[in-house]
Amino acid sequence: MTARPPSYSSQAGRQEITLLIVLGFVSILLWHSPYGGYLLYPFSILATWFHEMGHGLAAMAFGHEFERLVIFPNGSGYALHLAEGDPSRISQAMIAAAGLLGPTVAGCLLILASRTKRATKAALVLLGAALLGSTVIWVRSTTGWMVLPLLGGASLLLAFYGKEAHRRFAVQFLGVQGCISIYRDFGYLFSRGGYMEGRLQMSDTEHIAQALFLPYWVWGALITAVIMAMVFYALKIAHQR
Repeated sequence: MTARPPSYSSQAGRQEITLLIVLGFVSILLWHSPYGGYLLYPFSILATWFHEMGHGLAAMAFGHEFERLVIFPNGSGYALHLAEGDPSRISQAMIAAAGLLGPTVAGCLLILASRTKRATKAALVLLGAALLGSTVIWVRSTTGWMVLPLLGGASLLLAFYGKEAHRRFAVQFLGVQGCISIYRDFGYLFSRGGYMEGRLQMSDTEHIAQALFLPYWVWGALITAVIMAMVFYALKIAHQR
């Protein structure tokens, strides 16, 4: 018989969902507190990895070369991708949006994987393999080389040796971390940009605004609404019988 998480309508299911939501909000608050970033440092690096991999993989989908992924010690980073000729406005907007929505898609898939024992284990294996594989192929920074393999190894160890309940909760927790990763720097989503390593960088929402239409803050609000809806339905579906 395939084990499933508690039903959304059951008390245990509601408690599990509530706990995950609370942990998500606590993570966001800690990221924005003076010392919380140190407590969540591995997850800060994971959040950057989710974000930059979204950019890089989307760039590859549009025929660009994903050249490298760099993560700095302070948790910021970038994905360098190269294109032949001038990229279209649509591709520019989609690549920028992928850094914002891609992690949420991945996070929701992790949450949905918690519906069955087999899918939960497979999700942890795939996540671990992705972390290790991307480190070898694209990561070109000391911080990434140090932290990402540890996270990947931990994911694989949990997949093969962890208890079922621990694996399921870990998949859901990591899924929520992926979904909320963009809010590690909430102001970035609702700004024209900021400084990274001393250089001014446009925000992803400003990239979308310049490539398409509407101001950056409208795109920030729309993306926030989409992320909240995706997380809500992913948690609900994951706990349906």
